[in-house]
Amino acid sequence: MTSNASLADRLLPAPLQGGFRMEGYWVWCGSVIRGEDGRFHMFASRWPKHLPMHPGWLVASEIVRASSDTPEGPYRFEEVVLGARSPAYWDGCSAHNPHITKQNGRYVLYYMGSTHPLPEVSPVEAFGLDDPRCIVARAGKRVGIATASSVFGPWSRPDKPILETRPGKFDSYLTSNPAPCVNPDGSVLLIYKARAYVGREHGQMTIGAAWADQAEGPYRRLMEEPVFQPERFHIEDPFVWNNGLQYEMIAKDMDGHLCGEKHGGIHALSPDGLAWHLSDRPKAYSRDILWEDGVTRRMGQLERPFLLFQDGRPTHLFAATADGPGGFRHATETWNMVIPIAPE
Repeated sequence: MTSNASLADRLLPAPLQGGFRMEGYWVWCGSVIRGEDGRFHMFASRWPKHLPMHPGWLVASEIVRASSDTPEGPYRFEEVVLGARSPAYWDGCSAHNPHITKQNGRYVLYYMGSTHPLPEVSPVEAFGLDDPRCIVARAGKRVGIATASSVFGPWSRPDKPILETRPGKFDSYLTSNPAPCVNPDGSVLLIYKARAYVGREHGQMTIGAAWADQAEGPYRRLMEEPVFQPERFHIEDPFVWNNGLQYEMIAKDMDGHLCGEKHGGIHALSPDGLAWHLSDRPKAYSRDILWEDGVTRRMGQLERPFLLFQDGRPTHLFAATADGPGGFRHATETWNMVIPIAPE
């Protein structure tokens, strides 16, 4: 896909029964890969519905694997890949934001982890943004990886994250939302979300960039400042790939100033992963989704975009979605949906 093509124009009707959902759980963050068995495997986040959708994920999200014979699905739950473990670990209480890749014959799962030393939230407790467990868990967010030789595991789960925070920098408070791009030579450009300490609280969301010669790292920051300043390029949930000539990105437009729709998707280009500009046709997708029954519905949320590439071209767009008028607190159901992409 280049700046001459519009992803939005190539999106086909979404299958009504496609994607992945689970009764009793909030489901988010769908990332799909074709396994060594020839089937399609989605790595997704889930957390129980006795917690609010937001910020319940901060203290109880786990990463699961679901599978399907086709990219569209529906995907069937298979197993918990990264669940809770001792809170002594950096990812002991929550694993979220999965992004599955395959590098040098191994599966590398990027994700965000967090922990806290406080009691678990019980099913009868209220839980919100001002809860001490939420505050501590948010400040504990870090980016890490897990690796396996098979899509079925077992997964090696390192004891340390790959992106720590840095005092005095734009990422002093947290690192999260990993968006890895594996280059042809095996090196990795890692775009990530960050926040800085402002007094005893966190500041605005920013986007940083790091680089590693191989998946395990070490990852070094490429810039001492954010790649995008929020007042100029306010985005979240980037997905980045290398088309052989340059980097491309789709991401959530937080304000709508870039693509013309708040929380729609942008398409941007870069020669080096650092200097980005909007493509000639910058709108990558809309929250208004045409479904296979012929009805266009505005989704309450449409986030965490992920492109499945087959034979070098994007064939399906996956996104976390929700019902309702918009806003996490208004959702009653969330799931990972899929939209087939027509060839160029």
